[in-house]
Order: sequence, then C-alpha cells, then structure tokens
Amino acid sequence: MGIKSFQGARKQQQNTVPAPALKVRDYMTTNLITFKPDQTVQEVVESLIKYKISGGPVINDRQELVGIISEGDCLKQLSESRYYNMPLEHDNVEKRMARDVETIDGNMDVFDAANKFLNSKRRRFPIVENGKLIGQISQKDILKAALKLKGENWNSTTKG
Repeated sequence: MGIKSFQGARKQQQNTVPAPALKVRDYMTTNLITFKPDQTVQEVVESLIKYKISGGPVINDRQELVGIISEGDCLKQLSESRYYNMPLEHDNVEKRMARDVETIDGNMDVFDAANKFLNSKRRRFPIVENGKLIGQISQKDILKAALKLKGENWNSTTKG
C-alpha cells in the first residue's frame, strides 16, 4: 500500500489581499551625511567617526551624485600618507572617492534590492532621481524592512 499524502489535509486558502510590495523608497535614508569633492580626507575621517558611518555619497553643488567615499578609501590614503610621509590634510575627497557608483531604483522591491546587495558585495546604494541624490539604502535598512514582515507574508509580497 503506497502513501497517498504525507502532508496531511490541506486547508482551503481564504481570499486574502496580498500585502503591498515593499519598495526601497519606503526604507531608504533621506537624511544623509554627504561629502563634497574638495573636502579633505581628514574631514571625512572625522565625520565617519563622529556619525558612526562607514562611508557616504559625494555630491556637487547641484546635489548630483559624483562619487562615494568609504572607510576603505580613507584607509588607503592614511597608509600612503604614512609611507610617503605626506600630511593627511593635503589629500581631498575627489582624489580618493570611487567615481563609478552603482545606484538603485527607489521603486525596486526590497527583496530584489537584497539580492543586488548579495551579488555586488556593496554595503550601500545611493538612490538618484532626476539626476539628484534623494536617498541611500543600506543592508541594515533592508534588514529592518524584513523584520517588519511575518514569515507567512514573504511569498505574497515578492509575487506581483
């Protein structure tokens, strides 16, 4: 005699309204610590420590994203300044920032954004709209969004 069903009786699914998709723009940070290309690396290091952040977007006077500066960029400068015996204040953000910045769409689903984080190994993505920086989403922001969901809702929010 074969086993017909080892899962037991299935409940009839009730008509449920699918939860709205969680968008990046709903969880992005909009009050950002930003840097200017002409700032010194020393100023950046002081801000990173003061605000307990690991990096931030670099914008021009028109609020357009021109780069990203991170702790790693600052560490490279510190290492080279020691090696070449150059004072820290003689280097600026424009020389050290990453210029090829990958951005993310504010309308992207947070679970798609999570996959983008996993595939890119980045810690943050800026969000640009109409050429202007409007926010930033971090891995921590994605985790906060996931905590707001209950496990049974995950499938309904990712379909759609």
